[in-house]
Amino acid sequence: MQQITILIHCKDQKGIIAAVTDFILRVEGNIIYIDQHVDVEQGVFFMRLECELTNKNSNLGAIKNVFQQTIATDFKMSWEFYLKEQKPKMALFVSKYDHCLFDILGRFSAGELNVEIPLIVSNHIDLKPIAERFDIPFYHIPFTKENKEEAEKQQIELLQKNKIDFIVLARYMQIITPNLISLYENKIINIHHSFLPAFPGAKPYHSAFKRGVKIIGATSHYVTKDLDEGPIIEQDIARVSHINSIEDFIMKGRDLERIVLARAIKLHAERKTMVYDNKTVVFY
Repeated sequence: MQQITILIHCKDQKGIIAAVTDFILRVEGNIIYIDQHVDVEQGVFFMRLECELTNKNSNLGAIKNVFQQTIATDFKMSWEFYLKEQKPKMALFVSKYDHCLFDILGRFSAGELNVEIPLIVSNHIDLKPIAERFDIPFYHIPFTKENKEEAEKQQIELLQKNKIDFIVLARYMQIITPNLISLYENKIINIHHSFLPAFPGAKPYHSAFKRGVKIIGATSHYVTKDLDEGPIIEQDIARVSHINSIEDFIMKGRDLERIVLARAIKLHAERKTMVYDNKTVVFY
């Protein structure tokens, strides 16, 4: 029995849900989850649907063609079909910080993340032993102003060779190039060590400490050409007070980074995020 996930968005109008659910019935599908959202200001309809195709001889390609020619055309839909059994392939980009990498690989080993991890890419050699411990190929690609074009070319070749579906920046301390972003639009996930929008720069916890803040946070978002301004997937906070040191801030912050990034990966891998107008609709 095939299980599929369908993501849809289009202009809000009457009859969308009825048309889609009737289509699923006609192709001998059994709906096991359905959720929808309407952005009233934009007038846009979003839907996420999971179903089982009860006929073992169902041809998914033929079903997609009929859907496009009928429902999708009638409602001018943007849509995607995903087979649940096909795990998305995720590439990890890292630098020297290891806390997010350890957390992701630990969750992956425990079966918490429904992904494949064909490779880890880094601009430093420091984290290679971790990749080896988890038996994942590690590629060291130095990235500087002088070799940016060649490094980008190597990255893209690796990603395409391994048929990567999405990229996770697990504290990768380099700005992603526009070419790579254009190839993986809304498919590069970053973890930002702050509650965006907040304290910019390399030492946000020091800035927060000096300001006497009462909460710190972390934000996971899709990468766009505008630095740290991409659609937000997940956020969380921790409370702090005057008794906490900078070291406490950093420890709490790193805990948040692990948790928030793991949630964002899980949401993306399970096809629960949709991007529209630099925002996300997230079906929890």
